Amino acid sequence: MKLEANNYKPEEIIKIIREWCELTQKEFGKEVDIKESTIKNYEQGRRNYTFKTLMEISKECGVIITIEKKNKN
Repeated sequence: MKLEANNYKPEEIIKIIREWCELTQKEFGKEVDIKESTIKNYEQGRRNYTFKTLMEISKECGVIITIEKKNKN
């Protein structure tokens, strides 16, 4: 599956990654070593995560993050 991050809010991206892993917030938190309450706050937009955190989560879940420059056309 592929997702264009520019079309989503940051909290939606974390939720999508978790759903791709087919895990509950509690299971996902254990998998990525982040408290369940923090995962909930990320998904509800109450707390921001860093790019470093996103990279660590992605690595743990087997998600590839690609940054692509858009042509100026």
